[in-house]
Amino acid sequence: MATSRSSGTLVYDADCGFCTTSAGWLQAHGDCAVVPWQGLDLAAEGLTRDEVSAAAYWLENGEKRRGSRAIAAALRSCGPAYAALGRLIDLPPVRPLAAVGYGPLARYRYKLPGGTDACRMPQ
Repeated sequence: MATSRSSGTLVYDADCGFCTTSAGWLQAHGDCAVVPWQGLDLAAEGLTRDEVSAAAYWLENGEKRRGSRAIAAALRSCGPAYAALGRLIDLPPVRPLAAVGYGPLARYRYKLPGGTDACRMPQ
């Protein structure tokens, strides 16, 4: 685990079992805040319910990262191997591929381990 606490926060959907399981893993392995959007003042963070229902967000120093970029930032708060993976995901040549992969993952998260119908994204 990283030696100093990250100033970042991962925002996730606590209504989704897959997201909650993933957030629990990050709490155990990362060094950042992990907060469900349902307990967050979305307006104060410049976010909407539609945005946070559709993707994870990383908040740090006034900057917002969405989807795969949020996951990459969160991974960088973990041990060396996961931090390296987070840096790899966020490299300019890899970033578009990660974003393409994140889309179906978020859309079909209700079919993933721990997922339920509550994980379905709003239509």
